[in-house]
Amino acid sequence: MTDHLTLTGLVATTPRHIVTSEGLAITSFRLASQQRKYDRSNNQWADGETNWYTVTAFRELAVNASQSLSKGDRVVTSGRVKVRDWTTDERTGTSIEVEADSLGHDLLWGTSKYKKAARDKNTDDDVVEDDDAVEKKP
Repeated sequence: MTDHLTLTGLVATTPRHIVTSEGLAITSFRLASQQRKYDRSNNQWADGETNWYTVTAFRELAVNASQSLSKGDRVVTSGRVKVRDWTTDERTGTSIEVEADSLGHDLLWGTSKYKKAARDKNTDDDVVEDDDAVEKKP
């Protein structure tokens, strides 16, 4: 059984985009999700602990994420979670990885302009449609 998780947080690293030799597009980044708690004794909000996740997107989602997301952006993501324990010679730890099913800007913190991605039926290249022009994605 696969666990699904929805997260909000900050893109903490510059998204890394690669295309494998088989043509699979992959984009990944670290997501920092910090909880805020209301401190009744001081009558103010206080930052809680930060949880760190590695978010990975594949295929079309990876291409769109690489063109849309930057370090520092506030995002919402939903996907399948994997928890892995790791050990090196000096340290041990646990990493939490999320294989994203969806990604987007968190509109609680700002605005975003949506551009629909379409496929060029003649070449199978990705294109971005805009009101005035159609251009190929890099």
